[in-house]
Parts: sequence; structure tokens; C-alpha cells
Amino acid sequence: MKYILTILITLVFGSLTRAQGFQGVAYYQSKTSMDMGDFGGRQMSEEMKKRIADNMKSMLEKTYILTFNQSESIFAEEEALEAPGAGRNWMSWMNNYSAGPQYKNISQGALVQDQEFFGKQFLINDSLQSFEWQMGTETRQIGSYMCFKATAVKKVADSDWASMRRRTNRDEDNSVKTIDTDSTKTTVVSEELEMPKEVIVTAWYTPQIPVSHGPGEFWGLPGLILEVQNDRTTILCSKIVMNPEQKSKIEAPSKGQKVTRSEYDDIVKKKTEEMRDMYRGGGRRRN
Repeated sequence: MKYILTILITLVFGSLTRAQGFQGVAYYQSKTSMDMGDFGGRQMSEEMKKRIADNMKSMLEKTYILTFNQSESIFAEEEALEAPGAGRNWMSWMNNYSAGPQYKNISQGALVQDQEFFGKQFLINDSLQSFEWQMGTETRQIGSYMCFKATAVKKVADSDWASMRRRTNRDEDNSVKTIDTDSTKTTVVSEELEMPKEVIVTAWYTPQIPVSHGPGEFWGLPGLILEVQNDRTTILCSKIVMNPEQKSKIEAPSKGQKVTRSEYDDIVKKKTEEMRDMYRGGGRRRN
């Protein structure tokens, strides 16, 4: 009975999405966890770690808006007033990795990302990343929508700061072993950080809204993706407005230096290495 009802609702929504001028707006809450266990070593107290974690909250918890029609979407962070004193602590450099509006065109297989990095504006032009989704039969309710589970393996970009982690499990020769998480191999990005090559992504999509969109770079399922568990980041839809009275323009960003994803990742890698060298030169004690 549950599946019959889902199919009937899907048919109704399908006719709506095919209607001329169709548009939807979905609101998402994003939360990224970070392991503060050995952060700062023995010299840092638990109180200090908690204070740093509180300062990072605005960076690790965000609200996004996905505006979509049948073939296009724009995914952007909701504008919010910055708290007094925010961005003036030693963690503020991580904000340089925050992404701007992201445009996806499914019919053309294109992605355009607005990205500011250390004061310079970039326009990343890329093809949509293909996901080999493994469709499951497990279901769950998210709000008033019946959702189905799907999983995929995702390649991690060098510029994806949210997947960076402290180096662990070294061999006797001090080389990095495989991290015992969803990742299989890692790339070293600094003295203390490394990046997994791949992570497992779990998505929950609803056929009741039969479009292939989703938050961030995620797409390609037979229904709107309402939740994504991407390594340490969970993105959950909190509200959906179908065919709002006031329509928004869905168009690709156009300002900034045009680069490919590969070129941008090289820029990030080079800057990260420069910062590592500056950190060394600042008198950091090496064991």
C-alpha cells in the first residue's frame, strides 16, 4: 500500500514538473563533524579545544538553498549576518575554502562553481561528476516525503577541506598507512593533514519530486535528494516550496577567472604548500 501511494503521488508531481515554468526551492541544513581528540597535543586543554570548536561552528554548520527546475539548479549558502568578532581568529583562513553559488545543468552535463579563494575570484567550469549509484530498497520518511536509499563511491577533490583529517596510523618508517574509514587511499596535503582519495556517500531521494537534482555536486537519482551523508558532512532538507509565487532566475555565475576543476585544485594545493612552508618558517618545532 505504501509503494502504491508513493507511485500515485509521483505521477501527480511528475505532471507538475513537466508543466511550463515549473520551479522548486529546497532548504538544507549542513553540518560537518570534526575530531578534536588529539588536536593541539597535550599543550591544549579541553576548555581550549571546546572554545575552538565553538568558534568553528559557523564554518561547520550552514544553511543552503537549492532552486531548481526540470534541468537546471543553483545551490547557494543562505546569507546571514556575521557575528561580532567572527573571522578574526587563527581558524579564519579555513573560510577561504568555502564555496560560492554552484550551478548545475543536467541536460548539458555542466557544472559552474563560483569560488573565492584567498581574495581572488574563480569560476570553475567542469562536467558533472558521474555517480554510480547503488539503488537500495530501504526507505525512510523525511518530513512528508517517502525517501529511498542509494549509495555511491565519490572521488574527493584536493580542495575539499571538509574531508581533511589528521594523519594517523604511521608505519615505523613514518609513512602514512591507509586510514581506517570509508576512504581507501590518502594524499598528504600538509605536515599534519591528509586527504582521502575516496569516500562512501549515502543519499536519500524522493520519487515524489521526480527531478534528478540534489544539494552540492550530488545529482542523478530518480527523485530530489533530501539528505546526503558525505564523509563527515550531513546535508538534510528542512523545507520544500513547490512552484513559489515569486520565481527566481536560475543562471550560471559569470564573474571570475575561468579555470577547470583540475587547474583550481592545483592552485589550492600550491597555496596549501606555501602555508605549510610559512608555518615551518614561523618557528614551529619539529620532532
